[in-house]
Amino acid sequence: MKSTKSAARRRITDLRARIEYHNDRYHALDQPEIPDQEFDRLLAELTSLEAQYPDLITPDSPTQRVGAAPSTAFAAVDHRQLMRSLTNAFGEEDLQAWARRVRTVLGREPSEGYVCELKIDGAAVSLTYEDGVLTHGATRGDGLRGEDVTGNLKTIQSIPLRLRRPAAAAVEIRGEVFLTRDAFETINREREESGAGVFANPRNAAAGSLRQLDPRITASRPLDIFVYGIGAAGGLVFHTHAATLRWLHDAGMKVNPNTATCATLDDVLGYVHHWIGARGTLPYETDGVVVKVNALGEQAELGATSAAPRWAVAYKFPAEQAVTRVEAIRVYVGRTGALTPVAVLEPVRVSGVTVTNATLHNEDDIVRKDVRIGDWVVVQRAGEVIPDVVRVLLERRTGGEHPFQMPARCPSCDTPVQRETGEAVLRCTNIACPAQVLGRLIHFCSRGAMDIDRLGPKLLRQLLDRRMIADPADLYALTAEQLTALERMGETSAQHVVGSIARSRHPSLARLLYALGIRTVGAHVAEVLAAHFGDIRRLAAAPPEAVADVLGIGPVIAASVTGFFANPANTVLIDKLLAAGVTPVVSPAAADGALAGKRVAFTGSLHSLTRADAESRVKASGGLVASSVSANTDYVVAGAEPGAKLAKAQRLGVTVLTEEEFLTLFGNTS
Repeated sequence: MKSTKSAARRRITDLRARIEYHNDRYHALDQPEIPDQEFDRLLAELTSLEAQYPDLITPDSPTQRVGAAPSTAFAAVDHRQLMRSLTNAFGEEDLQAWARRVRTVLGREPSEGYVCELKIDGAAVSLTYEDGVLTHGATRGDGLRGEDVTGNLKTIQSIPLRLRRPAAAAVEIRGEVFLTRDAFETINREREESGAGVFANPRNAAAGSLRQLDPRITASRPLDIFVYGIGAAGGLVFHTHAATLRWLHDAGMKVNPNTATCATLDDVLGYVHHWIGARGTLPYETDGVVVKVNALGEQAELGATSAAPRWAVAYKFPAEQAVTRVEAIRVYVGRTGALTPVAVLEPVRVSGVTVTNATLHNEDDIVRKDVRIGDWVVVQRAGEVIPDVVRVLLERRTGGEHPFQMPARCPSCDTPVQRETGEAVLRCTNIACPAQVLGRLIHFCSRGAMDIDRLGPKLLRQLLDRRMIADPADLYALTAEQLTALERMGETSAQHVVGSIARSRHPSLARLLYALGIRTVGAHVAEVLAAHFGDIRRLAAAPPEAVADVLGIGPVIAASVTGFFANPANTVLIDKLLAAGVTPVVSPAAADGALAGKRVAFTGSLHSLTRADAESRVKASGGLVASSVSANTDYVVAGAEPGAKLAKAQRLGVTVLTEEEFLTLFGNTS
């Protein structure tokens, strides 16, 4: 029965307040109070009520984060205040020279010292709030005028639609939209496998995501933001930049927790030196440190040039690049059939790691960069993880270099390769291609998927070569006796493998969907689909429009998902998995569970259950699985050979549990 409009209005108001409160706790404060399932339930109820009464929908409703239909163009937006760029400092001498100029103009040392902020490698944006409500969001553009990307910015969960502390007039907040390293790698991997071009770096990926004409595409990418200042102040009065950041935090904005106030230039240099060495520990990219005079009155006194403020400077970290030679170019076939060329390099140290291979992405990338066998090239670790060829040193060419051409036939199965319209990759279309079969098995067993321990590429290759398996479902029929016949496989190891396979029979539905290797479905999209459909059969039967309507999915992913389930070979595989006892589950909301609202992190290997099973137990009990340890973590479960998380937990005073103590939380030890 439909609710009355007056009752619906009251309930909608209550739901919006609760959703925004919990959204702020999760994204801005990193202090969630309810499990994800409960949050999803609140949002689903609000969506349903607004569908009944569309005239009650307001621009700041949480349902409007994934909003409008695709645009055909972006409107221009004039910034209320100029968004200037920063002067760069490329070493200590440049930084000291800037500090001397500051002292010369002021006639003294800055009275309130300096504020140091990590320079995030992302896309600068401005956010305008009127009466505390987000009304406009724009890219930096040329500094005077940017593009209106309000609908896309609303999809970023860490941007509040309403401020907790509204200003008296319109306030324009400045920030940097970015992607974490993991998110960047996942997006590029999925784009490469689907035939789309890859992003060169996280900054380009963030900017490209913001400029999508369809907000649903933006919503499918886990963008985040750190705010760093205010343009038009809306009547607000602050005396220091540090006070401005505190107000932004209190208003519900996400401020980088690694920001620091430094009394002297020596303190600034200490901050810079620390992050030059420690930046690799961050989950996101930073290419430098922004140093600002703290006192706003002194900022006004220092003024600005036409291009940059005199009261701030961007110290750029040393480039993490190296020069080496291309010895060969090899082509590898991935689990989706995509052919990826890889440069074989003379070993070289980059970012503290010896690099011997670098991806060339696809045929277009080789042509654009004109990479040849024998070339001297500049390489870097994009995101400090993926080795990448940046450019060729043409001045070093001798004439002995050899151009490379992508093969016309698959290197694995000799099937003619194809390049579909609109795709950047060549692809082997033979689903039985040995390289694809092996790739799908490796992905199925990987930690982020079914998490089957001790079943790596070498063992899987042996199983395929001996025709003991043909697809993932065959793994569940293996016995220890069969495995002991393999090379370097004793009875104990065989028992471990069989036990690990058995423990993977009850994954979360999201893990199973991710493990199936559906193109465009990464871990995040798998979670969204699992939460919405709740059953693999229901998802398999859903038409494209029903999948596309899911919050954060859209037509491209929907076409990929429904195309996967329309393939008879895939439905046969799913039937075999279910018949083998693989039973995917979706954890229900568990507000009263043993770990309701608790954040739990894991370190080291567990003995009696897989990491996936342990995480599923946490979620089923209303808890949240944390990938890192902070002061907000409630428990750290330490298994055998724990890593750095244990030391950090002990330093922060976080409760550390053994595997046995963890299991007792659920009333058992098995």
